[in-house]
Amino acid sequence: MLQDSLYNANDTELLLQLSKGSRPAFDALYNRHWKQIYNAAYKRLNDEQQAQDIAQDVFVQLWTRGTTSPIENLAAYLHTSARNGVFKYFEKQGKQSPLPDTIENISDEHDRADAGMLHQEFLDAFNELVDTLPTQQRIIFKMRFEQDMNSQQIADQLGISPKTVRNQLGKALAALRTSLLVFHLLFAMYSVW
Repeated sequence: MLQDSLYNANDTELLLQLSKGSRPAFDALYNRHWKQIYNAAYKRLNDEQQAQDIAQDVFVQLWTRGTTSPIENLAAYLHTSARNGVFKYFEKQGKQSPLPDTIENISDEHDRADAGMLHQEFLDAFNELVDTLPTQQRIIFKMRFEQDMNSQQIADQLGISPKTVRNQLGKALAALRTSLLVFHLLFAMYSVW
């Protein structure tokens, strides 16, 4: 009987129950929204396992936050959490770039010097590319990825809304992703020779 009432309850009612620590309410929310959150992460990553991990993390956060502070817009909260999980994954992957390992594993000293030089040229080109972004996008991008600030901190410092921060960051990442694909292809062509 309780399951039927939870199944028919809307998200607001389930969140109220979740704030009281209701595991069945959490399960109902999980069953109702998991696939959407998984799809949102998968669309950006194209990696089933990583999308599942991010979706699971989103619901762990929901459980933790739902029992300690109210969530006003569940759909926005879940999608923002999924997007942030994807950004954190990309950031982590960027910090663990395979390029230094490749340079270290090159046995010929001359080839290692060439690879190191290519790596530095790539970093220089990336920094120049970041500098070509529109002013607000560049500032937000650097605050997020160089100063490790979150959207709310950036919004507070710049006097803009967190949504504007996220929109500008998304535009910056899209522009950089397109340009970096060209650099990656050129690097791949050089490394084949």
